[in-house]
Amino acid sequence: MYPTDLVMPMKAELTDKGFEDLATPAQVEDALKQSGTTLLVINSVCGCAAGAARPGVVYSLTGDKKPDHLTTVFAGYDKEAVETARQHLAPFPPSSPCVALFKDGELVHMLERHHIEGNPAGAIAANLQAAYDEYC
Repeated sequence: MYPTDLVMPMKAELTDKGFEDLATPAQVEDALKQSGTTLLVINSVCGCAAGAARPGVVYSLTGDKKPDHLTTVFAGYDKEAVETARQHLAPFPPSSPCVALFKDGELVHMLERHHIEGNPAGAIAANLQAAYDEYC
């Protein structure tokens, strides 16, 4: 488990932009059952989360279409919530950071860590905006 002082500023990069912080399994279950579209970010302390995932996700929300609900859990901190979230990401293996888009509770788009690592934030945003155009 990462120390709170380390994690909170990284959580704030998303929660300050309107993302709901899901800290318990029950919160994850409730969030992913919502009707409409739900973006789930499994946040992380790694460099690709800081350099590409978080900035790319935030930038993706500047377009005309965007998800109805914005949610996040933090790997290495919200352990049980992350485990619950990952149950909804099958068949994809555990990956952090990662970004998933759900529509009416069904997983419709997934960005795994290997899609994020080595890519600029703009590429992450463009990928997500294309998914929003299709599903939102």
